[in-house]
Amino acid sequence: MLLRLSWLLALLLAALPARGAELRLLPPGLAYCDELAARFSRLPGARQDAARGLAAEGGRLCEAGHARAGVARLRRALRAAQGAPRLARSAHP
Repeated sequence: MLLRLSWLLALLLAALPARGAELRLLPPGLAYCDELAARFSRLPGARQDAARGLAAEGGRLCEAGHARAGVARLRRALRAAQGAPRLARSAHP
């Protein structure tokens, strides 16, 4: 029984990622906001009111320190300017 437990513990420890192979996700920052805004401004669809409004809101959120929400708005603005179809929402029966 003790042999099984030690074998199971060794197997679990071997399955854990190595200390150096750790995946780190960094929160989006102002540099990424600026990059998205620059990409948006180069698109021909950037003149559309809906896309332009999303980009402006995203820029304001980034400048106010809400980078994650700002990046989300800027990404939506990019999709709108590129003419990407919106996800269909379920219709009420």
